[in-house]
Amino acid sequence: MAPPRGGIGSASPVGPDAISRTGAAEATIGREPHTSTSKIRGSRRWSNRRGREAGVARVDRRTKDLVSRAHAGDIAVIDHEDLDRVAAEALVAAGIAAVVNAAASISGRYPNLGPLVLVEAGIPLIDRVGPLLMTKVREGDALRLSGDRLFAGDRLAAVGILQSHASVLRDMESAQAALGQRFESFARNTLGYLQEERDLLFGGAGLPELRHELAGRPVLVVVRGYSYREDLAALRAYIRDVRPVLLGVDGGADGLLDEGYVPDLILGDMDSVSDRALELASKDARRRPPTELVLHAYTDGHAPGGARLDRLGVPYTTVRSAGTSEDVAFLLAHEKRAELIVAVGTHGNLREFLDKGRGGMSSTFLVRLRVGEILVDAKGVSRIYGNSRLRARDTFLLVGSALLTMLIVVAAISPSVRLFFDLAFEHVREWFFHLREIV
Repeated sequence: MAPPRGGIGSASPVGPDAISRTGAAEATIGREPHTSTSKIRGSRRWSNRRGREAGVARVDRRTKDLVSRAHAGDIAVIDHEDLDRVAAEALVAAGIAAVVNAAASISGRYPNLGPLVLVEAGIPLIDRVGPLLMTKVREGDALRLSGDRLFAGDRLAAVGILQSHASVLRDMESAQAALGQRFESFARNTLGYLQEERDLLFGGAGLPELRHELAGRPVLVVVRGYSYREDLAALRAYIRDVRPVLLGVDGGADGLLDEGYVPDLILGDMDSVSDRALELASKDARRRPPTELVLHAYTDGHAPGGARLDRLGVPYTTVRSAGTSEDVAFLLAHEKRAELIVAVGTHGNLREFLDKGRGGMSSTFLVRLRVGEILVDAKGVSRIYGNSRLRARDTFLLVGSALLTMLIVVAAISPSVRLFFDLAFEHVREWFFHLREIV
């Protein structure tokens, strides 16, 4: 199964006021620290404080593709039902001035957090405009918002529902009632995936041979998802000292490149990774061995990304799976006997599974059960490694301080040592005066 529409970046938590309104919904799903969203919100509010309700249209059914083209002040026109918080935070980070959604940002299936991320960032959200929106508005059109109405130039293009903080919380509270049904669906999908992918899950059937040796080595799997930039920054010392195999999942390869690393492997359906990353696999690449590409295909063998790789003329191997690309990356590292798998930006709890809004996340649940004995989240590694590692500079300062203390003590209590230092000082002073006379 290929990755879903929309979804890159980090997540936004629900504040205390939201929790009081949603009640059991947040208690059931869980909470995360107030971190990245508040920082992004503070840096982007200028686009709304200035009242910028007009901008250039960026139109795409795939939110993650739209974000790659967006500039600060643009208006995002999307068709993204149950807008997940990953996609929403990517829109906030891109500086989008407003979002117009042809679909329902909260359909009622479950209390997804994407709309709350937008309204808490002060970004206007016009919702449920209808599917004709995607044909009425074109990329680059000059758009203007007036309440719940969208104008393309002087022409009224669409009318929808202007969401507010209160209306989003009401929709989330109503969606809480559907959580039980979502859990049942999640369980059914999990059993279905277990039957369909049993050989891959427990025997590694269909996994390709690799040129890179993973056995006995740590593998860093990077997905351009929740807090991946923060995770990579926290792991900088670990990557430098341990030198793990770097595996980028689709856009995660670009995340590695942005941080100054070159991925050893890139795995995915190749829809959200840049050409510059894929060209690292070229036979003419300066890097030896070149980056290795593993194309994620559907179970029937169909792989839309294959045409792109063929056009670029880069070598690749193919793996078939109904699960997500990050799941295949974990299974590949596990079956190739990696010593440790460190996950960056991946999905780690049930709220994140549900917030992706698709049945395929059941594969993620099972894969983590399969590889759990060697799988570690990046945040845990950075805490353990950072707290236990003694840097060379710290060691030098510690030893130097000890030696200096010993010299001071010895000089203070030993007459012979004091005499030695006095004589040495006199010799240095005589040499200095002699040098001045010469000059």
